[in-house]
Amino acid sequence: MDAVTELEDLAGPAELQQIVIVTGMSGAGRSTVCKAFEDLDWFVVDNLPPPMIRPLIEVAGKARDSLPKLAVSIDIRGGRLLSQFDELIAELGETHDVHVLFLDASDEALIRRYEHSRRPHPLQQDGTVYDGIRLERERLRDIRSHADIVFDTSELNVHQLVQRVTDRFGEPDQHKVQVTVMSFGFKYGIPNDADTMLDMRFLPNPFWKEELRPFNGRDKRVSDYVLEQPGAEEFLKGFETMIDPVLVGFERENKRHALIAIGCTGGKHRSVAMTERIAGMLRERDDVIVSVRHRDLGRE
Repeated sequence: MDAVTELEDLAGPAELQQIVIVTGMSGAGRSTVCKAFEDLDWFVVDNLPPPMIRPLIEVAGKARDSLPKLAVSIDIRGGRLLSQFDELIAELGETHDVHVLFLDASDEALIRRYEHSRRPHPLQQDGTVYDGIRLERERLRDIRSHADIVFDTSELNVHQLVQRVTDRFGEPDQHKVQVTVMSFGFKYGIPNDADTMLDMRFLPNPFWKEELRPFNGRDKRVSDYVLEQPGAEEFLKGFETMIDPVLVGFERENKRHALIAIGCTGGKHRSVAMTERIAGMLRERDDVIVSVRHRDLGRE
């Protein structure tokens, strides 16, 4: 036994590189699925020319640390490769963790989507959309029968389809909403990308307390002053009640990033103290990942 083999035995078998071949009926949601994989940090190649699949996987194999998860989309325009599909999957399965995700939908749903988009089916030629769908279904019958994962998207909207991909292929933390709680000063402009904006100017300003003015809201003296003011506790209780259905709704609608902006006049005292307090409350939940940003701290 050589040294490399001995080290591999001690470390255990290397984790196989994950590859998902995304295929299925045209109009069944392949572009949406590819975008969902991208949001899950997979390396995605959409509509890859068939001759490039093997070279791509060879390159990905050499860069496995950089490309541990690869999703490749092919469609009926794959032509001759489709007749060799089983051979390709069997070959890849010897050295990779390979799945075939087949996207299907009823004829009625596909026709409705083509009518909505006003695009022709890639196989209809001089016939109707239904003629193209029927021909495509015939050509893909064998591939569908050998796919290990089938999503029927007939009754799914875009958000529900993304959720199916996330549920099946996402890591545990990728199911959570990533929440950024950010303090800011109104005098420097409001953040245009905020999903929720809260105004702390209803609380007394520590700026007018000479002993507090030099410090910011992360200082315990300032934080205690702000949070002990009349209305602060009631505000926090109201926020906790309000934010629960919002975050649950974000997760349901596959909104994976949310910005809660908390403002005061200069972004130094009240908004900073409340941002730290609210972030602490959110960190007690198990369905979100929380980060904190103080946009205007230090600008005064």
